[in-house]
Amino acid sequence: MKKHLLIVVSLLLTAACTDTQKQLQQRAFELCGYIPDHELLEKSRDYLTTDFYTVLDTMFNHLPSHEAMDHEWLYYFVTGNGGTIADYEVVKVDKTDPTHAIATISVRQMWEDGSFDEETDIEEHQLYMEKVDGQWLMSDFDGHKEHCIQYIANNRQEQAIRLAISDYLVSEIGSQYRQGQICVPILMIVNEENDQVWGDFWVFWYNVSADTLKCISGGNHPGLMTLDKTDSNSYKVTSFVQVADGSDNLPSAKRIFRDHFDIYQNMSSNQNVREAVRREQLSEYVQSHNLPYRYYQDYGWPAVPLF
Repeated sequence: MKKHLLIVVSLLLTAACTDTQKQLQQRAFELCGYIPDHELLEKSRDYLTTDFYTVLDTMFNHLPSHEAMDHEWLYYFVTGNGGTIADYEVVKVDKTDPTHAIATISVRQMWEDGSFDEETDIEEHQLYMEKVDGQWLMSDFDGHKEHCIQYIANNRQEQAIRLAISDYLVSEIGSQYRQGQICVPILMIVNEENDQVWGDFWVFWYNVSADTLKCISGGNHPGLMTLDKTDSNSYKVTSFVQVADGSDNLPSAKRIFRDHFDIYQNMSSNQNVREAVRREQLSEYVQSHNLPYRYYQDYGWPAVPLF
């Protein structure tokens, strides 16, 4: 009798394990629909752990889009920038402990008409799951969470450096020009190494006329800035070696920019590049300060739309 009872219990446990595996696979497949790809869906909040969603929300919604686009995996987790749709299949789910599991999923690229991209290989990915309050949620995907955290930290440091340079340009360089209502610096970064930043730095003063920023003064100041970290989140410019004017302009530029001179020269001599950077950074300034301006205009030139 005891032997039969043990067999029955063993069969029940086996069935329970099978059911658990099936449920995990079904849940993993459901979570595949919320893998961030080109965008982070608002409704994903209910299917991702709080910390994973917070990290992705920062990546997708609170960093400059052009920064993230430099690292495609930040936006294109699965399909890439190819116009296809990810077709998922859950291969297996391995529980690492009672509240954590890793699902192996295969992905084929499918066109909008339902056909498959035969030239693209089937890829395998790892979808990490965590059980929170009795519900399995996505806690990571291919280890991207750690990559995102590091990227965010680097970006915040970069923004702190840019803020310090901008403050310096406004207070120390901008004071040398005819002043208007708004001073907006433009940073064309050539190279960064440790606490040193080489760049072509611009300062523009504007007066406001309706929805247009009218430039009244400004100029560029290429050179090398050295910064010190004042605390964990901020920096201060401690020195600025500028390229000289006149006959010493070229020799001083070569001396200051050294191995980066060709990059500096190509950047600073290209009018289209300069204006594109100016427009982009001026647009970001207007947006970040919630200003109502839609155009900027240099004296004698037509107004340029910011957006």
